Amino acid sequence: MSDRLNQVDLSHVEFDTSDGVEVVPTFNLMNLREDLIRGIFAYGFERPSAIQQRAIMPMVKGRDVIAQAQSGTGKTATISIAMLQRIDMALRDTQVLCLSPTRELAVQIQKVVLALGDYLNVQCHACVGGTNLGEDLRKLDFGQHIVSGTPGRVFDMIRRKILRTRNIKTLVLDEADEMLSQGFKKQIYNIYRFLPPATQVILISATLPHEILEMTNKFMTNPFRIIVKRDELTLEDIKQFFVAVEREEWKFDTLCDLYDTLTITKAVIFCSTRRKVDWLTEKMRESNFTVSSMHGDMPQKERDIIMKEFHGGQTRVLITTDILARGIDVQQVSLVINYDLPINRELYIHRIGRSGRFGRKGVAINFVKIDDVRILRDIEQYYSTQIDEMPMNVADLI
Repeated sequence: MSDRLNQVDLSHVEFDTSDGVEVVPTFNLMNLREDLIRGIFAYGFERPSAIQQRAIMPMVKGRDVIAQAQSGTGKTATISIAMLQRIDMALRDTQVLCLSPTRELAVQIQKVVLALGDYLNVQCHACVGGTNLGEDLRKLDFGQHIVSGTPGRVFDMIRRKILRTRNIKTLVLDEADEMLSQGFKKQIYNIYRFLPPATQVILISATLPHEILEMTNKFMTNPFRIIVKRDELTLEDIKQFFVAVEREEWKFDTLCDLYDTLTITKAVIFCSTRRKVDWLTEKMRESNFTVSSMHGDMPQKERDIIMKEFHGGQTRVLITTDILARGIDVQQVSLVINYDLPINRELYIHRIGRSGRFGRKGVAINFVKIDDVRILRDIEQYYSTQIDEMPMNVADLI
């Protein structure tokens, strides 16, 4: 690892050090539009979170920014506020393009932008795959200040000259580590080629591996980097436990024993594959437990309905793959169960970040087979955290 780090050229990145960054403690001191301030307070924000105090102003000033902070600290609102401040309301044309790895995340960003921009009469469209092309045509033709979308559909709209790029001044990559990984990298570069040369670039993520940072000098100019130390990444308000299960088939019984604890609140259960999600959902229902499930193979309409029911509290236990691990803010999720441990350390932080959002308390329970112990210890070491054996009174902690 250290050899690879030594090869990474970070000379183009200006790091945020605690004494070198401007910290703006209130929204009122940020010189934001009056109607935007009204929207912020109406949304329920009283004072900016740590990332908002540091990142909004450099973004508003047009700086290229790399912002790294853990899930649940208000990253989506950070970029939404900066986007809303940057746009020229009189020009009804796309000025900000925000790209996300999943449809759910793109739609969530659109919702936050519309809520915060409620008094601005902002136009913001979610341009995502799996939806009606005609709707995209109609909305984009009408004119949108901000487009929040997934790379495939956005590139398709640009290629067809339906999404005009001449007035775009800001490109935002949310969950940037995933956006610049192999799956999306080519599409991102294709989109970037169509943008005006002076476009501001903002990268947001909870985790930014060094190889991703190395890539940024290809398309960012002297970026300002706001970083949360890795040992602060595990959310202080999340208690993390493990349950030792000797064999895979014992996980199911353990989950059934925990079911009453799950339904005290809302719980998300993560499985490693779509097939496992379907299998576990069916098995839980056969045993008369009420659960819902979601993964990437489901039609978008179905996923929307499931999320709506979970948001609304009609269902309290949701079984899913890592599609939900990134950035989906579901209020009152205070329990996350890793039925399977995640395939990499970065995903762990995204998953357990579903609970304890914005300072709320949460619990994460990891089901650990004998051969998973090494992975768990690796996660502990990497994040300088402690994962204890689950106590009998876990329900009292939720």
